[in-house]
Amino acid sequence: MYLVLKTLITAILVVGIAEAGKRFSMIGGILASLPLTSVLAFIWLYNDTKDIKAVTDLSYTIFWMVIPSLFFFLCLPFLLKIGWKFYPALITSSALMAGVYFVYVQGVKYFGIKL
Repeated sequence: MYLVLKTLITAILVVGIAEAGKRFSMIGGILASLPLTSVLAFIWLYNDTKDIKAVTDLSYTIFWMVIPSLFFFLCLPFLLKIGWKFYPALITSSALMAGVYFVYVQGVKYFGIKL
């Protein structure tokens, strides 16, 4: 039952943000940029484990992973503006972002950052 509740709360937030974005792109963007899913993940992780170190480690990793994820938000609108169809642009942006993640993770290892 707890898993169903977690899933419903998370789904309601995502759908709510998408609906807000339909009507008001600025509000949708602000809501989507908030770390709501991260906060929910912290809550679910802490409630499930009571492990502060696990929450701290997750928060630290999320911080470092936000940087390469920003590439997606540059790539997708660029591809759409130059005339790509939505799904090919989404898939290409996602694939390119995955490549950026790979290179980034190798790069932070080089500088001694453990993720």
